[in-house]
Amino acid sequence: MNPQDILHHLDQGRLWAAPLSNDTAFDLPAAYARALQVRALRIARGEAPRGYKVGFTNRTIWPRYNVFAPIWGTVWDSTLTFCEGVGDVKLHATCQPRLEPEIVFGMSATPAPEATLQDLFNAIDWVAPGFEVVQSHLPDWKFLPADTIADGALHARLLVGSKVAAGTLASDAAALDSLLAQAKVTLSRDGQAVESGEGANVLGSPLRALLHFLETLRACPGAPDLLPGDVITTGTWTDAWPVEPGQAWKAAFSLPGFALEARFTD
Repeated sequence: MNPQDILHHLDQGRLWAAPLSNDTAFDLPAAYARALQVRALRIARGEAPRGYKVGFTNRTIWPRYNVFAPIWGTVWDSTLTFCEGVGDVKLHATCQPRLEPEIVFGMSATPAPEATLQDLFNAIDWVAPGFEVVQSHLPDWKFLPADTIADGALHARLLVGSKVAAGTLASDAAALDSLLAQAKVTLSRDGQAVESGEGANVLGSPLRALLHFLETLRACPGAPDLLPGDVITTGTWTDAWPVEPGQAWKAAFSLPGFALEARFTD
């Protein structure tokens, strides 16, 4: 499929006829190039990039999806919603949607070249709980990594909860890294707990996941750098759970003020 075909399936919430990875020449660099072409089409029609989704940072779920390294894609003004703890998310035109509880960062500056964790901390404005809705345009979520990358890193929606200034959570990168790594989350559906997870699941901590993403982004030909105002969601602390209209989900993090509720509609 060409970029316009991918975008059409994305808009319609329709399955692809076949994996792009059926072509053995369609490797990871080719997949990112294709994803950037789709990004250009979305910008041309008036959508605005608002940041990035980082996926498959949770090593505990790699064997389930046959993906063994993180990937990334673009978050859009059309897919991003902010709320103050409780929000509504429309699932219309998503394809086999699943839900992930994550930590989200907002950037105040572009991180320094060859950034350290401390440089990254200095460039972060706020931290917040988030729900990312991921999707797959291949049946039964069966794909290879190149498919997921070309598929916009599976990003469909992002709900961001109440923001907390990074400096009020921790005094420096080491403290924030440790705080987020040790934090826990309980994910509930319609009042019933379904799974628990921890920040250490995502490459050691969400801050480390962010640094890994930054290095990967800057190594990708043609990819734009992080900018002030960008929003980055850093990967699920649990498995990705199927979600349907009419359900209500809650993520209760063990960080003061970090709770998020989402009501899903069609």
